Amino acid sequence: MNRRRFLAAGAVSVAGLSGCLGLGGGPGSKSEEGFETVSQYGQQVPLAPLSVTHKWYKQDKARFVDARTERQYVISHIRGAVLSPAPNGQKKNDPVASWPKDQRIVCYCGCPHHLSSMRAGKLLQNGYENVYVIDEGYWAWHEKGYPVKGRNTEATPNSYVIEGVTDPTFVGETAWARHIASGQNEATGIQNDGSYSMHLKFYDVTPDSVITVQTPEYEVEGTIAELSSRVVTG
Repeated sequence: MNRRRFLAAGAVSVAGLSGCLGLGGGPGSKSEEGFETVSQYGQQVPLAPLSVTHKWYKQDKARFVDARTERQYVISHIRGAVLSPAPNGQKKNDPVASWPKDQRIVCYCGCPHHLSSMRAGKLLQNGYENVYVIDEGYWAWHEKGYPVKGRNTEATPNSYVIEGVTDPTFVGETAWARHIASGQNEATGIQNDGSYSMHLKFYDVTPDSVITVQTPEYEVEGTIAELSSRVVTG
């Protein structure tokens, strides 16, 4: 498919869009444990509460996977977690590749669980049997003072909201926001009405930083200030 390319000046304002839902496939059924699930890549991904995942962590009953980008991981991550970015992990020597397929795996990201549910969905699709995501996301873990590690664990990223609309026929597919200069990205699911909303938690960006918003229909480039002040359209 040829994605159309635009500048941010072509965007218009639309009211009443959804928040940071990030549920491209919509809510799913309940897991065996009674957790809510979301659908990703044809898999029902369980959303495990922070309290449960922390209990597993303390009891050494799960391995943790950071589904964000390398820059975000290096600055701050759950102590002991490995980097395996959404959706397919690292291109070479992904650490999860050597783990047993029945290993309990907990994925996480920052907004609060779209990138992590993408990574978890791919793992389930590839035969891993016991995969969850932290429902509330990494920053809830961080705020609780649970174990973290990194170059600057006290740092908190700047937060911006990018909202947009694309063709509703792309419901369930993914919209991306990418800061090419630092390699950071965020993603969210496209809703039934074609709307999407991304809560960017990027380190070392300003309102003047240039990002690219991509959907299956179009690609728009502009500053964060431009793109967050209106609804992005193609």
